[in-house]
Amino acid sequence: MCFVEESRLCHALRSREIHRLRGASQCQDMMIPAEPASVPANQAGPLPDQLCLAVTAYLTRFKGSSREHTESDLRCYLAWCAERNLDPLAAQRLHLELYIRWMQETRRFKPSTISRRFSVTAGFYRTCAIDGVLEHSPAEHVRRPAVPAESPTLGFTHLQFEALLTAARQSRDPCDFAPVAMLGLLGLRIFEATSADIADLGEEHGHRVLRVRGKGTKIVLVPLPPAVGRAIDRAIGDRTHGPVLLNSRGARMDRHAATRRLRRLAETAGIQAARAHPHMLRVRHHHARRRRRPARCPDRRPPRRPAHHDAL
Repeated sequence: MCFVEESRLCHALRSREIHRLRGASQCQDMMIPAEPASVPANQAGPLPDQLCLAVTAYLTRFKGSSREHTESDLRCYLAWCAERNLDPLAAQRLHLELYIRWMQETRRFKPSTISRRFSVTAGFYRTCAIDGVLEHSPAEHVRRPAVPAESPTLGFTHLQFEALLTAARQSRDPCDFAPVAMLGLLGLRIFEATSADIADLGEEHGHRVLRVRGKGTKIVLVPLPPAVGRAIDRAIGDRTHGPVLLNSRGARMDRHAATRRLRRLAETAGIQAARAHPHMLRVRHHHARRRRRPARCPDRRPPRRPAHHDAL
């Protein structure tokens, strides 16, 4: 990374921390002991430039949207340290345990959110240990909250999804049907659907496909069923370039606009959902695929290898 880009990143990180600290008075409810939260007087704390270099070295391991999300989660931890006058490079295991308790008791985050944000913090300290900034990572033996293997999110039922498709198909807005079909029938993530462009549509071996940019800038060609193709054609109309999904102002649709649109369609369809969000369509798609998958016979045993195979 060049020096100019590194300086811009450090400057943006500092300005965002200051902006967050001004509006973070509500996060000071949890009392932190004064002694463990301060840097010992007999040890000279690292310079702020060293912290910026450590943050830059960690963020350069990511790219695209993964880097933006990682920077957001790391900024949350750095702001927590700044509120308590704690140097992040002088933090110990005790401070990280208190950070997890703060997310659990004060912010009341879900276990999955706490695990994701702390994994970013642990990755930052692991990179510092690799680069020689720290002797060892203080997050090595920190206890993390247990995250269930199955997602607790409940998707739409089959009847609810059919009602949602009908409401989206009958809507006057041409961009209402496409996001419901892309998420519910293809199982795309919301950022994958909103980042799709008209130029990503193509044909491969006689099948119409959509080039999807997933996590980590992974490129995947997804075949389009006829229903999804018609929904995308309706959203595109006569346009030849630009994003596939547009909001009410004619700009690219983001996840917030998609959530508002989905809640409006759910209300029109008469679906009783407390907080409908796009991920419920993706969960519904995966549950439907699991039901269509043939169940394995419990009495079926794996085939034995040939007798001569053991002698090879």
